[in-house]
Amino acid sequence: MSKVAFIFPGQGSQATGMGQQLAASHPEAAQAFSEADQALGFPLSRLCFDGPDDELNLTANTQPAILTASIAVYRVLTARVLNGSGYCPDFVAGHSLGEYSALVAAGSLSLAEAVRLVRRRGEAMQEAVPVGEGAMAAIIGLPADEVTLICAAAASGEVCAPANFNSPTQVVIAGSHGAVERAAEECRSRKARVIMLKVSAPFHSALMAPAQKAMADPLARANFQPLSFPIINNIDAAIVTSGEVARDALLRQISGPVRWTESVRRMLDDGVRTFIEVGPGRVLMGLVKAIAKDCEVAVTLVHGEDIAAVDAALEQANNSRTGQ
Repeated sequence: MSKVAFIFPGQGSQATGMGQQLAASHPEAAQAFSEADQALGFPLSRLCFDGPDDELNLTANTQPAILTASIAVYRVLTARVLNGSGYCPDFVAGHSLGEYSALVAAGSLSLAEAVRLVRRRGEAMQEAVPVGEGAMAAIIGLPADEVTLICAAAASGEVCAPANFNSPTQVVIAGSHGAVERAAEECRSRKARVIMLKVSAPFHSALMAPAQKAMADPLARANFQPLSFPIINNIDAAIVTSGEVARDALLRQISGPVRWTESVRRMLDDGVRTFIEVGPGRVLMGLVKAIAKDCEVAVTLVHGEDIAAVDAALEQANNSRTGQ
């Protein structure tokens, strides 16, 4: 039986203009941006549609912007493709920030509450480490266990560890600037491709402990409901349906690694064969393709803004479910 997962992107998928065409043509999308504007008390929609890039790329702005753009796409799918039928995906998942989008889709958080949380999350992450003291690098071409050992050797009393397990041969590392540089150099010596990332902080590393502490109270006060359908969370790659468990996972995720490879494999092992990326960009489609190739199963990858393709993919999956 073929199952369906909706997956939501994280930071790095933003682009000026995201959601503008969708909001102009679909009232459901326009309403999502309006709700976010009201919740935050400033025109986030204008920043998404018109920029400027330097303001959109500030972490405290980027996070609510991507969340809102993702939920705008999700609401259009719900209204236009699913026709308000009550259709539920078998799973949702989100990469880092995208986990908040997935929880909104699953009915655990309201959009208004989620955008306020990720706005504070972005501020806390930015405040945790002075600019220039941390770094992140994408390592491409080495297995994750090898990168993990390289990071441990390069730390030398500083922080250096995997932050994102994105695919079998793509790992993002984070930590103290000097330690990340040492690890990157060792990876280069082993013929890996290394990309130093232009980020404002070493996300998903132990250096984010102050941000995790700062988010404890906002998350504790937020109203988390039981999920309408299960999420595969980042920090454990576990199936979650409880709002309380989801809350705890979001807190631990701040300083812990994103286990995206394990999360996708969990869904594949549970029968997911159709992945629909819901939000700006197409980063996750490429990562899922790489992971599924490693697992040697055929999957259908569709972007949520391609309404006709999503409709066809869901019809195919539903036919598989019913044996047609």
